[in-house]
Formats: sequence, C-alpha cells, structure tokens
Amino acid sequence: MLIKILRKAVKLLKEYQAVLFDLDDTLLSRDLAIDQLFFIILEKCYEDTNHSEEMLRSFKECDKRSYGDNDKSKVLNSFFDEYPPKNRLPCHSIQDFWNHHFPQCFSIDPKTIQIINAIKQQAKVAIITNGSVQRQNAKIMNTHLNSCFDTIIISEEVGLSKPDKRIFELALNELNVRSEEALFVGDDIEKDIGGSQTIHMKGIWFNPHKRENDTTIKPYAEIWSLDRLLDFLPGGLAEK
Repeated sequence: MLIKILRKAVKLLKEYQAVLFDLDDTLLSRDLAIDQLFFIILEKCYEDTNHSEEMLRSFKECDKRSYGDNDKSKVLNSFFDEYPPKNRLPCHSIQDFWNHHFPQCFSIDPKTIQIINAIKQQAKVAIITNGSVQRQNAKIMNTHLNSCFDTIIISEEVGLSKPDKRIFELALNELNVRSEEALFVGDDIEKDIGGSQTIHMKGIWFNPHKRENDTTIKPYAEIWSLDRLLDFLPGGLAEK
C-alpha cells in the first residue's frame, strides 16, 4: 500500500514547489521520547518502581505544564517533589542531563523517511521548529533528518518562533518558493496551521490523536497519519 502511495506522490506534487514540516509530534514522536526519558530517570534516580505507570502519568503532566520553556529543571524538580527519589539530580545538573539524554530518546519511523524522499522527487522540503538550537539540532542529527531536508529553521537560531509569520517567510525565502506554492504540515493548530496560513500557505493539520479543533482556524486538510498527507495533495483521493 505504501509503495502505491509513494508512486502517486511523484505525480501529485507537481503543483507544489515545497512541503514544510513541523518537527516535534509531526516528524518525530515527542510522546514516545518522553516515555524513554522517563525510564532513564527511573533507572538513575529510583529504586522502588512499583508505581511506575502512575509516575509516568505525573511526569508527562509536569512536562506538559512546562512545554515550550527551555528551562527543563522545572519539569524534574516538580516531579521529584511529588515522587522523592533516592538519588535526586542536583538542580544545577538537570538542564545538562535533559539536553544530553532527551534528544537521544527520539527515533524516526522508516515510513516517514520514505514519504519525505518521495516528496523530494518533485518538491523542496524543509523543517520549521520551535526550540533551542542545541536540543533541536541533536534530535535532527540523531535521527539523520539533517540529510533529508533542503532547509532547517530553528526558532532560537533565527530569533523568531511560530506562529510569527516571519519565520515562515524566512523559510520560503531560503527555498526560493512563493507561499501559494507551499504546504505546511504540523500538529499545532494555532502555531503551525494558523501561522502558516497567515501568509497563504496551505496548512495541513497532522492530528493523529483526533483532537477536537476548538479554534476558528480552518486547516486546508486534516490527516491522522503522515502517509495520508499524499492523499490530500491535488489529484489525490481525498482532496479538499
């Protein structure tokens, strides 16, 4: 099935000069990476793991509350306060611990690479991601995505972040592509879709958890898996 979709992509992408992607929770599963980081913390800091499922839920809540904040000491200190560990990481070392271990927790689905490579046969591809240069670059390098993309824009590096329209304009300028000739694929309805559509890109909402859209933003399309992306391109089976 995937091979048929990839072959169709080559024909369908002729109307578009570029497809741009968000990174976290679009190309890479941040949720799975948080699971992996939790088990590293569990092994390093705790002896009693009888309540690991309950602890994981709490850890994810701590992470969710601080999402988008570069200071990750808040996440672990909140978690350690709720579940005191035998070996508590010193406050001054938490940031380095996170920066070192978290990027290594990410993995890339081989199907995602296949889809990107199929798109590249007819269009330029780029990443626009919010976050620190150190962590985002480490994720990209560890998953070898650096070799797949024509342009990679990291918010901290350029001093702009989604949904600011200027970060999308910057990426398109680097690609030498007009906004009407580009698609943007991301999981955040406001930052990714709302931001990209302010400059008349077509925003495709990647929504694998089928969350309700409680905003006034209307994406060009909604997909639940990345291989469905190709169905929504012009000429595809589910074109909108």
